[in-house]
Amino acid sequence: MRWIVFDYGEVISKPTEALPTLAGLLGVTAEALSPAYWAHRHSYDLGLPDAEYWRVVAADAGSAVPVDEELAARLTEVDVAGWMHPEPATLALLAELDEAGVPLALLSNAPSSFGRVAERQAWTRHFRHLVFSGDLGVGKPDERIWRELARRLDARPEDCVFLDDRQVNVDGAVAAGMAGVLWRGSAPARDELVRLSVLGG
Repeated sequence: MRWIVFDYGEVISKPTEALPTLAGLLGVTAEALSPAYWAHRHSYDLGLPDAEYWRVVAADAGSAVPVDEELAARLTEVDVAGWMHPEPATLALLAELDEAGVPLALLSNAPSSFGRVAERQAWTRHFRHLVFSGDLGVGKPDERIWRELARRLDARPEDCVFLDDRQVNVDGAVAAGMAGVLWRGSAPARDELVRLSVLGG
């Protein structure tokens, strides 16, 4: 049996729509916030504390609002909620795989604060393992995360199929010995899983 490993952001979830609200809390425009939000996101995903992330984002976005612990907590709450809108078609695919007895895992570059909320979501019932980079201090496409994933699954890399919307992460999985599928939507992904004999036609 092959493990199917899903990314989260823009695979299971829709793109976040929280940037305007976050920008408002910091007193800047969404256009000013967006580059700063993404520029420091990988460090956040690797374990940068919430408050430190929001302070550097605020500074880079030109905000004059002091980011104290209370505001940092509010920004984190809004940010996490912005990513909690799953794609119905992807949820249907997860349910189909689960019902077919296919073992599923999640591997997401995401902060620990996100992980704790995500673990309580209904869609996680389909997964046997949930792995978040913020808990490990290492993220995709670093080769170490693929070794840790295989260890947690008690599986060989070649027994894993990884789906992600970023080519660099798919390439990292392939370099680690896994099958990699670039996410282009649930229907193409299902077709590829049929081709790989994970699902019946």
